[in-house]
Amino acid sequence: MRQQLQIQLNELKQQLDHNEKFGLSESLGRQTAELSSYDNHPADLGSELYEREKDLALMDHAERAIMEVEQALVKLDTDSYGRCAVCGQAIPWERLMAVPTTLYCKTHASQKSVSDYRPVEEEELDPPFGRTSLDEQSSYNGFDGEDAWQIVEQWGTSNTPAMAEYPRPDSYDDMEIESEENDGYVEDLESFLATDIYGRHVTVVRNKAYKHYMEQGEGDPLLEPDDEATAGEF
Repeated sequence: MRQQLQIQLNELKQQLDHNEKFGLSESLGRQTAELSSYDNHPADLGSELYEREKDLALMDHAERAIMEVEQALVKLDTDSYGRCAVCGQAIPWERLMAVPTTLYCKTHASQKSVSDYRPVEEEELDPPFGRTSLDEQSSYNGFDGEDAWQIVEQWGTSNTPAMAEYPRPDSYDDMEIESEENDGYVEDLESFLATDIYGRHVTVVRNKAYKHYMEQGEGDPLLEPDDEATAGEF
């Protein structure tokens, strides 16, 4: 067991030296070729911040692993290795082979439990999710949190059709929350008819609302010109 622990300790230390402590020994300038971060927007360094946080977590994990191996070697030197630090009973050999650094028997091994702790902000910002969605308030018709999300969502998410608000969407464009909702207009007609500043030169924009308008058999059939060359302006 001493030999196995010593090999494990050497491998951990070599790993730290080989990758320069998970990149923590490198400066920001060396990683990003930036002389200074003062002239950059914080979002420009978002990837570097993520990588540095990951390196810190990996470094913490490696240091903890080294500490556990060194503690086990100290136990070997004091002839207390292989005995539970709580009850003093011998730790089964099979457990020592599986986890050479363990200081506890199976009964007194630390139990991993899910913490019930929640951020204190949730007590003040209740409910924690959806508090800015004001659709349920009949007296409010302004821009709310749901509208903000809809604008962001139209550029794409990692959701699959199975997670769409409505089952079996026709396309990925129909997956957004209330995708059928008119955005920026009340009637379909308002979204595809336009004029110049003087009210002349009516222009027809053949968008999704226009196609839906014509499919429903609404409005003037003259909105659909026979000649594609003249399509767009009347």
